[in-house]
Amino acid sequence: MSAALTAPLDLATIALLLAAGLWAGAQNALAGGGSFITLPALILAGLDPKLANITSTMALFPGQITTGLAGRKLVAGAERLSFRALAIISFAGGIGGAFLLIITPARLFAAMVPWLVLVATLVFAWSTYGRRNHDTPPVPPPAWVSALIQTVIATYGGFFGGGAGIMTLAALTLARMPVRNAAGTKNVLIALANLSAAIVFAFSGAVAWTYALTIGLGAIAGGYAGARLLTVLPDRVLRVAVIVIGAALTVGLFLRG
Repeated sequence: MSAALTAPLDLATIALLLAAGLWAGAQNALAGGGSFITLPALILAGLDPKLANITSTMALFPGQITTGLAGRKLVAGAERLSFRALAIISFAGGIGGAFLLIITPARLFAAMVPWLVLVATLVFAWSTYGRRNHDTPPVPPPAWVSALIQTVIATYGGFFGGGAGIMTLAALTLARMPVRNAAGTKNVLIALANLSAAIVFAFSGAVAWTYALTIGLGAIAGGYAGARLLTVLPDRVLRVAVIVIGAALTVGLFLRG
């Protein structure tokens, strides 16, 4: 692992990582799942899966912060839980998940990921389309349920991260937040969870910094572009894009597994 941490990058690897970062940054802004672009790219570039996972988190969080700032006007609280509470939960959960990753092999948890993303995509699809014929909207979950869901997602985000954006979208729309606001709020919550995880990883000695910097530059540009698209895309297009991305992630994860 130590050699990979300091290995120089050739031009082909730099191009691969920049392109992966650009794509992942834009995808994170719109729906989430950017780490499923960067993880394969980092593994292809020569990192082992656990080091690639940690490096991916370090690489993507600057782009996610850029995305969150660019779309901050869309940020809102859930119907029964304030944004401040969601933010605190996300930051603390990211720390817990990062420590969990450092001390625990990720293979068992990674085996659960396709199922988690599948469930999150189905929940999001149901929450945006499945209730259309009802005269009255459903009652949102109690505050403690929303808090528990966000704690689990944030911890998962710090530990593995793939699909956390789609899961957050599903949870926020289930709490009756409009899809555009849910997408903007999701970007800030994911950024906070990954920021706290990145702080832990930065002191762990297990980050391939040259790889992280290269992907991070692409992710910042992609995240900014994606956040701008988020403010102009029609709601219908955004809903369909989230579901399509979630379905594609699910299929890809099952095939990879």
